[in-house]
Amino acid sequence: MTVPQGRRSSTFTRLLRHGFTDPSAAERLLDDPALSAVRDDPLLLDALGATADPDLALLGLVRLVEAQDDDLGRRELLDTLVTAKPLRDRLLGVLGASEALADHLARHPLDWRALVTYESADLHPGVADFERGLADAADPESLRVAYRRCLLSIAARDVCGTTDVAEAAAELADLATATLRAALAQARAAAPGDAAQCRLAVIAMGKCGGHELNYVSDVDVIFVAEATEGTDEDKAMRAATRLASHMMRICSETNVEGTIWPVDANLRPEGRNGPLVRTLSSHLAYYQRWAKTWEFQALLKARPVAGDLALGEEYVDALAPLVWQAAERENFVPDVQKMRRRVVENIPAGEVDRELKLGPGGLRDVEFAVQMLQLVHGRSDRSLRSGSTLVALQALGAGGYVGRVDAAQLDDAYRFLRSLEHRIQLYKLRRTHLVPEDDADLRRIGRSLGMRTEPITELGRAWKRHTSVVRRLHEKLFYRPLLDAVAQLAPGEARLSTEAARERLVALGYADPSAALRHLEALASGVTRKAAIQRTLLPVLLGWFADSADPDAGLLGFRKVSDALGKTPWYLRLLRDEGAAAENLARVLSAGRLAPDLLLRAPEAVALLGDSGGLEPRGRAHLEQEILAAVRRADGAEQAVTVARGVRRREMFRTAAGDLIGSYGTEDSPAEADPGTLVDRVGDAVSDLTAATIAGTLRAVVREGWGDTLPTRFAVIGMGRFGGHELSYGSDADVLFVHEPREGADEQEAAKAAAKVVAEMRRLLQLPSADPPLLIDADLRPEGRSGPLVRTLRSYEAYYRRWSLVWESQALLRAEPVAGDEELGRAFVELVDPLRYPAEGLGEDAVREIRRLKARMEAERMPRGADPTLNAKLGRGGLSDVEWTVQLLQLEHGWAEPGLRTTRTRQALAAACAAELIPAQDAATLDEAWVLAARVRNAVMLVRGRAGDTFPSDGRELAAVARYLGYDPGHVGEMLDDYRRITRRARAVVEERFYGA
Repeated sequence: MTVPQGRRSSTFTRLLRHGFTDPSAAERLLDDPALSAVRDDPLLLDALGATADPDLALLGLVRLVEAQDDDLGRRELLDTLVTAKPLRDRLLGVLGASEALADHLARHPLDWRALVTYESADLHPGVADFERGLADAADPESLRVAYRRCLLSIAARDVCGTTDVAEAAAELADLATATLRAALAQARAAAPGDAAQCRLAVIAMGKCGGHELNYVSDVDVIFVAEATEGTDEDKAMRAATRLASHMMRICSETNVEGTIWPVDANLRPEGRNGPLVRTLSSHLAYYQRWAKTWEFQALLKARPVAGDLALGEEYVDALAPLVWQAAERENFVPDVQKMRRRVVENIPAGEVDRELKLGPGGLRDVEFAVQMLQLVHGRSDRSLRSGSTLVALQALGAGGYVGRVDAAQLDDAYRFLRSLEHRIQLYKLRRTHLVPEDDADLRRIGRSLGMRTEPITELGRAWKRHTSVVRRLHEKLFYRPLLDAVAQLAPGEARLSTEAARERLVALGYADPSAALRHLEALASGVTRKAAIQRTLLPVLLGWFADSADPDAGLLGFRKVSDALGKTPWYLRLLRDEGAAAENLARVLSAGRLAPDLLLRAPEAVALLGDSGGLEPRGRAHLEQEILAAVRRADGAEQAVTVARGVRRREMFRTAAGDLIGSYGTEDSPAEADPGTLVDRVGDAVSDLTAATIAGTLRAVVREGWGDTLPTRFAVIGMGRFGGHELSYGSDADVLFVHEPREGADEQEAAKAAAKVVAEMRRLLQLPSADPPLLIDADLRPEGRSGPLVRTLRSYEAYYRRWSLVWESQALLRAEPVAGDEELGRAFVELVDPLRYPAEGLGEDAVREIRRLKARMEAERMPRGADPTLNAKLGRGGLSDVEWTVQLLQLEHGWAEPGLRTTRTRQALAAACAAELIPAQDAATLDEAWVLAARVRNAVMLVRGRAGDTFPSDGRELAAVARYLGYDPGHVGEMLDDYRRITRRARAVVEERFYGA
């Protein structure tokens, strides 16, 4: 047919105006002979333009008309379409939203008649209505056709706005119920003998059980059965299993009509490893003894839907008390913490931003928050016991368990996200939770949700807005009502009772809920600017505290810091405006005692937490410059050393905070992947800080007693971990003191001056004060505690030449100048190099002596009753084992291998590996064990506030150590097993490489 250009142009424009994206194709379809009777009907074009995708709707209509059996059928369809607005809106609405349902109509062209009825009873059908719709289905194939016919009517009401998203989801669940009943009836009819032997009940779980199903979703079920009278139980269970399996196949298998949906029974006890069907008593025994928290969470939605409904009700009634006692279980808190951790890492990186269900601010966040609050408060409030997310959310808001405004915003966001999910799945009837990327798909979805001006842009904005609301409220939902309960700023509003607030705090990991409520009241009450800002901050802070091993300590620490700094304008501004500062503070305050103790002695150090580079350790030169400048300004040595110790305290806090945040990670930056990097960073930072503090103290003592020049040159030599740049938070500073009288000075006077300097330095660094003391240990000097504290270079030379033992050569491997006269320090190093790197290595007697000393130390120095498998310093495969093995290699080969001439254990081990003195696998095993043991010692000091070489015995402290080491809550046993395994392998290397076994 030739179309005049003027008419074509006019039609083309009208089609564009009505929302067609391909007007040329639409013109050709309108000119199809099948639509000749209605081509020029303005109502048809208006109705097509009102659909989500006019092009798709028109194509589906042409296919449906062409599929009619004869001209009479086509005329009936088109006449009804033009004259009956309800059918027109429903049919075209479905065709414009769902390609899959258009395919169904093309295969079953008479099913359009299911959309003609428009009675009030038709608006909200229930299970009985759907059962009637499926009644004629005699086999799996006809059941699929009948199911799609019923689905067609649900989709029609949904896309036309006759039902809202909650009603559509409930209808989908009711249709699933009717389908399960029909499938079970077919299975029973196929095996009447099996049916006679058992009572079988089908319990819907998940979204079907909660009356909130998607268009395409697995239908989660659990089967419970009992033997009929006179039937052996084992035989009855086998019969019930055959029936259940057949019912699942009827729904799940694919035939020419496709599939209905998979029936998933993996929520049953023991999952896919457990029997498909159990008796009620077997279910009960499992849940009483073995079930985990998530399994009780899943039971919130349990609902009998098919088979023996009386047995199903018995099942629900029997398990309900266990569900509502779940929050009292011993592992509830770590289980909740574990479940609250995001599962985003399991989503492919390219899909995180499109993931509607599991992504940040997605459906799972809302559902999880609601279910956790139900478990906590449903024990005492039966109004919360609903399987429906939206019904439960409404009840939580009405009862004051969630803020009224928060509940309303969350309800709105959840409805939008579910509507978006429905529209995405409806198009091809495929199970997906990914928002599409194609503009045509986004345009169709946006228009289906009523966005007609700029559907793609409007959809993106709405989605972003609602996910932002969910992300913001997800944590706040748990904690805002706690603040409302104690602040009481809105009289007349429903709020948590004191008992309900305590219940929630216990569920979130607080061991002393009464104290926590007192702290909250002190922080959040009142009308001051400080209280207002803290009420805004606390919901998020409380969530971070609860995510730690010691929420109580975090909240108490925050109260103390707030009391100290609350009137300081920059403090509240820092927490409010610097996103990272608040989270960093929460992590630091709740991770153990050391960092909060350091912070509370000088709370202004909290400013470090808001600076992007504030947690990076400062280098030794920078630290020395600051300390020496303070010494010059001080009135005397005591004041100077007090300032130096204050700098040390601040920098120790900086190092500890950076270590904790690097170990825990934050919402914006992941934890440091390499534990060795964290250990080296702490070792370097603490060692540099100790060296700078000693240098400043030396300068202060000399300045006060002798002015600018001491009568003798003086140097401090770092030993042990100090010389090796491997100090931990609680380490003493092992040193040697060396002096050399200046030209013309009296040697006795010089020696007295040097001794006085040493004594005064040690005294000043240990004076009682708010700052942690720095203990100086000189026991590695010649003659040990019996020898003089300080010697001349010639005295050291004479001693080492005549009396030096092999263990002293070993100790000198760590000798490195750290303070004082640099030239004298270099001279000392030149003196000891031939001792620690003996030419041609060690003789057999020396090697034997070192091995004997090590064995003796293992036997004598291990604390009585200590578990040698868990002692990080002296235990099997611990620091001592690795260090002695590496040091033996240095003593034997350092003369020939320059790379071994280092004071650092890890560098020496790497050099030995590079020189092929130790196999790479053995070196990696030793390095892994050394790093782990070093981190354990750091963790113990951070958590307990005092040094220790073994894992804490207190459960909460042990959990904090596990969190620092990167283990999720509830995995303390795994941590200890890993430690034993790693150090056991290291000990095997030590036996071979050190002892020569």
